[in-house]
Amino acid sequence: MIAVFVNMATVIAGSLLGILLRNRLKESLQHALMKALGLCTALIGVSSAIGTGNVLCVIVCMVIGAALGEALRIDDGIEHAGDFIKDKLFRGKVGENRFTEGFVSACILFCIGSMTIVGSLEAGINHNYSIIYAKSTLDFVSSMAFGAAMGLGVTCSAAFILLFQGGLTLLAGWIGPALSNQVVTEMSAVGGVILIGMAINMLELGKERIKVSNMLPAIFLPILYFPLANWLGGLF
Repeated sequence: MIAVFVNMATVIAGSLLGILLRNRLKESLQHALMKALGLCTALIGVSSAIGTGNVLCVIVCMVIGAALGEALRIDDGIEHAGDFIKDKLFRGKVGENRFTEGFVSACILFCIGSMTIVGSLEAGINHNYSIIYAKSTLDFVSSMAFGAAMGLGVTCSAAFILLFQGGLTLLAGWIGPALSNQVVTEMSAVGGVILIGMAINMLELGKERIKVSNMLPAIFLPILYFPLANWLGGLF
């Protein structure tokens, strides 16, 4: 778990540094940084998604995962958490306009993707923290740009890193040895597709925002997909 706390610290430090520097950055530059980060997010997502060895698994998991997320209203829950934190911090005063947007976007960016999944599995199973440490370095740079553009919402996303990445690391310690490389690969691929959705939001390419948070359950569905697929294959 030490690596998770390191990752949290880098996000907090990076975002606070970005906030301190943002008054020196022109609005046009902040906008350009967000677009650049959107493109980088798309690159990370595509690189994870194309690693799939079973496209059907990704499709099925995304469809079922999105349906579960919509039913559970995960996106609304994360947004409400952001609004709650914002209200507690600013107590009704005029605060940061993009607090909730920054909180939600940072939660997804820092917690979804191949480095999070593989790094958490390595940390939980083999106590190898090198991947999460490498991710922490990248997150430090990203959080500076995000902090400059979106403010304290990015800083507060560190709490979600503890819950999601920390929980995944602990879970990996329990069930990780039973997971095949195939399952881990498809979990990363599904995470990559979700990141592509987030990149579309950041680049403002869609007419309406994609609720990528509602797709989060899809990441864990490959764990169930392969046993079920093998069982059904045996029947037919």
